[in-house]
This record gives sequence, structure tokens and C-alpha cells, in this order.
Amino acid sequence: MNAALIRFRIVAWIVGTCLILLVGVAMPLKYFGGDETFVAIISPIHGLCYMVYLVLAFHLAQQAGWKFWPQTVGLMLGGTVPIGSFFVERWAHRRILEEHPQAADPKVRSEV
Repeated sequence: MNAALIRFRIVAWIVGTCLILLVGVAMPLKYFGGDETFVAIISPIHGLCYMVYLVLAFHLAQQAGWKFWPQTVGLMLGGTVPIGSFFVERWAHRRILEEHPQAADPKVRSEV
């Protein structure tokens, strides 16, 4: 459970950061500056990372024993909204630690 949580948290941050860069930097540069370079670079990276995010979110929800609706679907949709993955990651982390206290790694404890 701990490994699945750590993998999900890392990918959630990567997806959130890529989406912010895509929406906040690359898209304005494309539509207001006429430069499609950043969209061409960031968009495929975000797409690939989001696919990995979906798999890891589903795996984490299955490990946690969550229902498909609304917990798993909500977890998976968290990466579609800019900054949403940061909030969903934090929610999932807190909930996992509440429901499965053994998932807390004593070496890496974060405040809940």
C-alpha cells in the first residue's frame, strides 16, 4: 500500500505541474504569441503522464478497497483540472493514512 501511495503522489505532482505549464504558459504562448513550440513539447508529456496517473490512481483505489463511484472516479478525474491533482493527492494521502495506518512509513512521516 505504501509503495502505491508514494507512486501516486509523485505522478499526481508531475501531472499537476505539467497541466499548469500547459494551461498557464504553453496555451497562452500559442494563442497570444503564435508560438506552438511549448504546446508541442508539454502536451505529449502531460498526456503520457496523465495515462500513468490514471493507472496508478486506479491501482491505489483498488489497494485501498474504495468503491468505483465516487472515490475511484473522483481520484482519476483529479488530474483533469489545473491544480486539481494537488488537492486530490492530498485528500487520498490523508484518507489512506486514516483507513490504513500501516501505510505510513515511519521513515517518511508527513503531517496529516
